[in-house]
Amino acid sequence: MQVLVRDNNVEQALRVLKKKMQREGVFREMKQRRAYEKPSERRAREATEAIRRARKLARKKAQQEGLLPRPKRKQPEQRTPRVAAPAL
Repeated sequence: MQVLVRDNNVEQALRVLKKKMQREGVFREMKQRRAYEKPSERRAREATEAIRRARKLARKKAQQEGLLPRPKRKQPEQRTPRVAAPAL
């Protein structure tokens, strides 16, 4: 994984790196590898994850076909413009 640092802006590069690592699942895998997981526990975990993915896919498909209502989107709050304080 590679992130370019532009204009010596290390903070922005770190944010981009963290976002990429989160998307790839690196943090989740690191958390799982902290302790030994028995093969039987691993199979059970992977089975439950597969069931969760299948249910999510079926739910999305039903929503696309109109069998289930789509979730309501949250309306973004109207922001009040900031007024700059007068300089003293």
